[in-house]
Amino acid sequence: MLDFPRWKVLSIWGVLLLGIVFALPSLVPERVADQIPRFLPHARFNLGLDLSGGSHLLLEADTADVARQRVATMEEAVRTELRRNTPRIDIGEISTANGRLSFMVRDAAQVDAAVEKVRAMTQGVGITGQRDWDVAVVDSTRIVMTPTQSGLDSAVNSAMEQATEVVRRRIDELGTREPTIIRQGASRILVQVPGLQDPQALKALLGKTAKLEFKLVDQTVTPEDLAAGRAPIGGQLLPYPDNPLGAKVIAVQRRAIISGDQLIDARQSYDQNNIPNVTISFNSEGGRRFARVTQENVHKPFAIILDNSVISAPNINEPILGGSATISGNFTVDSANQLAIALRSGKLPVALKVIEERTVGPQLGADSIHAGILASAIAATAVIVFMLVTYGRFGVYANLAVIINIFVILGAMAIMGATLTLPGIAGFVLTIGTAVDANVLINERIREERRRGRSVVQSVEHGYKEASRTIFEANVTHAIAGLIMLVLGSGPIKGFAVVLLLGIATSVFTAVTFTRMLVAGWLRRARPSEIHI
Repeated sequence: MLDFPRWKVLSIWGVLLLGIVFALPSLVPERVADQIPRFLPHARFNLGLDLSGGSHLLLEADTADVARQRVATMEEAVRTELRRNTPRIDIGEISTANGRLSFMVRDAAQVDAAVEKVRAMTQGVGITGQRDWDVAVVDSTRIVMTPTQSGLDSAVNSAMEQATEVVRRRIDELGTREPTIIRQGASRILVQVPGLQDPQALKALLGKTAKLEFKLVDQTVTPEDLAAGRAPIGGQLLPYPDNPLGAKVIAVQRRAIISGDQLIDARQSYDQNNIPNVTISFNSEGGRRFARVTQENVHKPFAIILDNSVISAPNINEPILGGSATISGNFTVDSANQLAIALRSGKLPVALKVIEERTVGPQLGADSIHAGILASAIAATAVIVFMLVTYGRFGVYANLAVIINIFVILGAMAIMGATLTLPGIAGFVLTIGTAVDANVLINERIREERRRGRSVVQSVEHGYKEASRTIFEANVTHAIAGLIMLVLGSGPIKGFAVVLLLGIATSVFTAVTFTRMLVAGWLRRARPSEIHI
């Protein structure tokens, strides 16, 4: 039990020294850390929002937008499927009034076929047996499709999952580290970005749906219709704020020739006049479709639409066959880069609005760090004094374990790229206080063995052996609580759990293995006949 061959001693010291070396870059100012030689570790643990400052946003989804999108998507799907049916099923204009789809089948003999076709387009929701759309026949030839509440709830949940992932990708593109992005309730997303002091830029990026569409301009509409706000059949009117011709509204065909779903890349670039723009690339299907449409509509204008607003409406001077295009507008470098990030990360499946906004200043974070360091120093000092007074030499070994344990925890956090938050500092202080629990158990057991009449070596050996079982069981239950907080918790709770779990693992190693090595070395050298503990 007290036999430590040279390889084991070297291994223990090697692990501890590695922890100390990895901890050092995080304990010095960043400008000093930059001067560390390249062959040494440079990893630093990150500071959370409450320590480094940053932006806090609470986003809420517009569930009505999900309902509108479902109706629009189903309208397009119904048109396509009935047109492709063999024989083709002719229908009248589809109405989307009151959030329902309603259309008339021109041939009464095809009503049953149409009902069967559209019912096949609906889906079951979960295990309830309900469908996401109700299909009914009214007035013998009119089919009405009504979205069900269970279908809408399922669509909202799916949209929120996608939106959370899109928000995550957009923030990752900003180059920030360790953002907190979690769902809250059915329709909210919490976003915390440490170190970002510009919430307006974050709001602009996350609030942009980034729904990109290319549609042909409807040239049949008259200026009088535009002025009166009358959309042509099969078309729609969209705002065009930067129209060089003066009119702030433009008519486009309702059907998109290509959409942002077929993008594979978007980058900020410059045109021949060094004006910022955005270059986009399509996938193979999008490239083929774009090439075909531009070939068929040379010398006709098409509109580039972002979030239902026209950015520009250039003429197709020649077929665009390369699978890429350029979006021009009144961009700055920052706004073009933001648009490129939004397009590259994908469109939001639902519109999000900011309902809560907070900015944590770095000064507040500095105060929190100062308070945390002070609390940690007081806790460490109190523990060191107590152990030294109570256990003498064995207290010195326990104190060395506590000090090294602090460095090892910080080194492990740096290796993992973990984030230290204010609750994490609380976990750190708690770890310091409980790091000597194992040594207290061991030392008290050694005392008990000496009172039973065992020799010094036997007392120490039995003390470590018998106490280790209790230490292991106590820390397992401790770790279970920490794992539950890590898996089920979020934000501050998770930060606390990370430090707690690291502290459990490192404190057991330093308090049991490291101190046992020190005690074994002392016993071999001094061969004491009595110990004061």
